[in-house]
Amino acid sequence: MNARSLMKKLLVAGMLLALSGAAFAAEPTAQQTKMKTCNAEATGKKGEERKAFMKQCLSAKPAAPAAAAEPEIPLSQQNKMKKCNNDAVGKKGDERKVFMKACLSAK
Repeated sequence: MNARSLMKKLLVAGMLLALSGAAFAAEPTAQQTKMKTCNAEATGKKGEERKAFMKQCLSAKPAAPAAAAEPEIPLSQQNKMKKCNNDAVGKKGDERKVFMKACLSAK
C-alpha cells in the first residue's frame, strides 16, 4: 500500500467520522420528542392497550404553551439592537438618538 492510497483512506475515514458525529449532535425533532414522551407515559401498558394509547398519544395535537408559566428571558444585546432598530423606524436625527439610547438602556 503506497502513501497516497493510505492518505485517501484516512481522509475518507475522517470525513465519515465527522459526518457521523454531526448526526448525533443534532437536536431531536418534535416527533422524536413526542415519541419519547408517549413511550414514557405508556410504561406498564401492553398489547392492544399500549397500541391504542400510543396511537392516541402520537396523534394528539401539542398543548398551547402557557404564556405566564415562565418569566420573560432578557434579550441578548444583538437582539435588543434589532428590536430597537425596528421600533425606531421613521425617527430621524436627535429624536432617533434619544429613542435608541432609552431603548437600549431599558431592561
